[in-house]
Amino acid sequence: MRNKTKGLVFTSTVLAAVGAAGTWAQQASAPIARYEMRAETMSGLGGMGGGGGGVGAAMSMAFGGAPKAQHMLWLDLGSSRAAADGKPRAEHFMPAGAKLGESVLLKTPVTKPSEPGAAEFQRPKGRMLIFWGCGEHAPKGQPVVIDFSKLAAGQVPPGLFTSAVPMDRWVSPSSSRTYGYWPGEDGKSAKPDSSLLGAHKVAGNYSPDIAFTLAKDFMAPLNASNTVQGTGATLLRWGAVGDATGYYAMIIGGKAGKGQEMTDIVWWSSSATRQFGGGLSDWLSPATVARLVADKTVMSPQTTTCTVPAEVKAAAPDYMYGTLHAYGPEESFAYPPRPADPKVKWVPEWTARIRHRSTTGFLVGMEGFGGAGAGAAQQSDQEKPACKPKKKGLGGLLGGAVGGALGVPGAGGNGC
Repeated sequence: MRNKTKGLVFTSTVLAAVGAAGTWAQQASAPIARYEMRAETMSGLGGMGGGGGGVGAAMSMAFGGAPKAQHMLWLDLGSSRAAADGKPRAEHFMPAGAKLGESVLLKTPVTKPSEPGAAEFQRPKGRMLIFWGCGEHAPKGQPVVIDFSKLAAGQVPPGLFTSAVPMDRWVSPSSSRTYGYWPGEDGKSAKPDSSLLGAHKVAGNYSPDIAFTLAKDFMAPLNASNTVQGTGATLLRWGAVGDATGYYAMIIGGKAGKGQEMTDIVWWSSSATRQFGGGLSDWLSPATVARLVADKTVMSPQTTTCTVPAEVKAAAPDYMYGTLHAYGPEESFAYPPRPADPKVKWVPEWTARIRHRSTTGFLVGMEGFGGAGAGAAQQSDQEKPACKPKKKGLGGLLGGAVGGALGVPGAGGNGC
């Protein structure tokens, strides 16, 4: 439940009573400040929806040669306080291994940026064909077909996005009296050899000082490949990533009609049931992933292959772009710590958490491209794909349906 206090929407956490009757439910108040870090290792063509620049950036990287793995870091600070002098300032002091200098400056926007996933839905022409599950062939009942011409303007197809995995409510401008974020305008960014291990401190004039020590680093890059089989199915393979809690793959594809405009958009998910979008493209907690592995929405951490049904490739002969996520660990901190006695109310000054994932992107049919190889940072510059755009108009269905309805940033440009 979220209560608004002094202009700040907080998450009030009340632990449910467990065990025998009479067990106390500990009461907790909202912290003054919430700090969140998201750390991602991006290999191949980068992940859709993960801030990696979408399809346009993917193609730019394709023409420049096989990309190396990159470390990406996002920081968000939300506080119920305002700066006394009206000039909010906050810095995150990093360990030397982060290679970001002594600190990075969190920017407080003058105009609040739009919330993640708030992209406006644009009604495209044509249809969306939905497939799901790993196997040589799609089972009976697939694909589910959505005819966009039959939808009202601005209407999102009912049941398109999963309700089993709601989007996480991250720290944001709308949930904070004062909000700061990074990357900002300091020109800094995490490097392929940046490390998060060690002591961190966040200090500013609108929140209490926040200090914690991280024991989990950026995840290893995903070493993935895809191979089209004789049956028309596509075999996805990847090397196991340490600390991975589960894997999830998705593919967006298309079929062009007259005038090279995309008439069909195809969406496939590795989930054993019809689960798409929503929080599946987020940084999921280990507890959430464990639940999703149990119901086969997410592949287990022991899984290293998935076969995309032949019908998916047949339905999208002109363009297929895939993303594979390895969800990772979480570290959480609070001050003061939660009291061991459940009868004592918990009044934290601040909370902090960091979540990890590793993501790779690939073009289906380009075997070996889009994977990290034996180590993406050591890939040879000679491994350049002979790839030229062959269809225009991907900004039609893909830009409208994907970039809008699916919330994929930069999902325009040409495919191979």
